[in-house]
Amino acid sequence: MKYIILVGSLLISSVVLSQDNASYSQTEIIYGRKDGMALTMTVITPKKANGKAIVSLISGGWVSSFDWQSSYLKSSLPYVNSGYTVFLTIHSSAPRYAIPDAFEDVQRAIQFVRSNALIYHIDKDYIGITGASSGGHLALLAATANDFINVSSKDPIEKVSSKVQAVAVFFPPADFLNFGQTGFNPTNKTDLLQEMDLIGAFQYTKWDSITNTYKVIQNKDERFRIDSLMSPAEMVTSDDAPAYMIHGDKDDVVPLQQSQLMEQKLRAARVVVKLTVKEGAGHGWKNEIDDSKKFIEWFDKYLKVTK
Repeated sequence: MKYIILVGSLLISSVVLSQDNASYSQTEIIYGRKDGMALTMTVITPKKANGKAIVSLISGGWVSSFDWQSSYLKSSLPYVNSGYTVFLTIHSSAPRYAIPDAFEDVQRAIQFVRSNALIYHIDKDYIGITGASSGGHLALLAATANDFINVSSKDPIEKVSSKVQAVAVFFPPADFLNFGQTGFNPTNKTDLLQEMDLIGAFQYTKWDSITNTYKVIQNKDERFRIDSLMSPAEMVTSDDAPAYMIHGDKDDVVPLQQSQLMEQKLRAARVVVKLTVKEGAGHGWKNEIDDSKKFIEWFDKYLKVTK
């Protein structure tokens, strides 16, 4: 996907969603454009900011909806009350768009935040990211994937790094090649994906210059390559960001094995990592927001403002 260049006032154009709260303000902005449509995020700015940024991904089943924003705003308040500027980010959604498209948006969002660090009064070298389930997957991928920086791009936003400096997530899928057990890849199991309403998320496509259309990739080797690139555990290197995961041991949607495998891969690469197993918890739990306080401690430790 190609983005048009965002320059001048468009970079900071915004729509105020509500009146300022006593402790924060919120503003919707455009962080990119895709296929003629705007990609948006909502900036939650605390009255007493600490100069640190958290990109929070609005995502479930690799679907991202503005309708979920109020609940995500509520879950972001612990960060805001701790001084973090939070960027609630919406990405392109399945089934119209597949996982690689959503991840491309996440990288764009990080680049946008970094490019506009002065405007938002944050340190460009210390950006954290968080999410749950598919949002957790995309956040981990942002922490492990290759940098999306393109110094020769005409778009100034693409000239900065898409890497983050810390990540903290809930119950993330981490390895599509070894999901639940070694060697099991669910991305080609049509019946399973249909049952979980996830076929669109794994409908990888490529541009066909002859027909001028996107065609679904059927080649198994090519699909395997994309599965690998979209699996954070397969992308781990020693320079990855410190990662914290919380996962329930009764999760019947994303197995605990996924976070355990991610932990193993990060430890093997000598990357700082922590996994907290929530006993008796499934795929989400009551008062999950309380566990965000543990994430705040993580970000406090690994996002150290230098200026």
